[in-house]
Amino acid sequence: MRAEKDSVVSFHYVVRDAADAAVEPYDDSRKRGEPLLALLGHGQLVPGVEKALAGREAGEKFGIDIEPADAYGERQEGLLQRVPKKYFQNAQKLKPGMTTVLQTRDGGQRVVTVHKVGMSSIDVDHNHPLAGKTLHFDIEIVDVRAAAPEEIAHGHVHSGGHAHE
Repeated sequence: MRAEKDSVVSFHYVVRDAADAAVEPYDDSRKRGEPLLALLGHGQLVPGVEKALAGREAGEKFGIDIEPADAYGERQEGLLQRVPKKYFQNAQKLKPGMTTVLQTRDGGQRVVTVHKVGMSSIDVDHNHPLAGKTLHFDIEIVDVRAAAPEEIAHGHVHSGGHAHE
């Protein structure tokens, strides 16, 4: 089966800076052991990876460079924010350049990069840490299958023990 909208693709990947392949990868799915599962056509992947997977089959291995517009976007100026330390877990351990999760007012979470640490607040950059970078992905497709109707209805892959409240 070929990967297409409403199919579930299981794949391993390594992602690194396309400008400097010698640096440590940003992420490697094999380090977690399990391949990534994604429901195509439902916004779960950066657009460039989703486009690269379309039409491919299990067993294929390939590399692709993805420009910022099809990855995490361009860096935007003016996305620095001063946030009280109480909104961070382990605020005392944070240092400039580190990424952390910020709890949002609506109960969600957002990955931010620490810009400056003060006595009672932390300045964070809301740009995604990989914004503005051209990324190189090495991908190996493990499996492609048709999504179940419930997965399509819910917009994500269901795997063992999944339940909605």
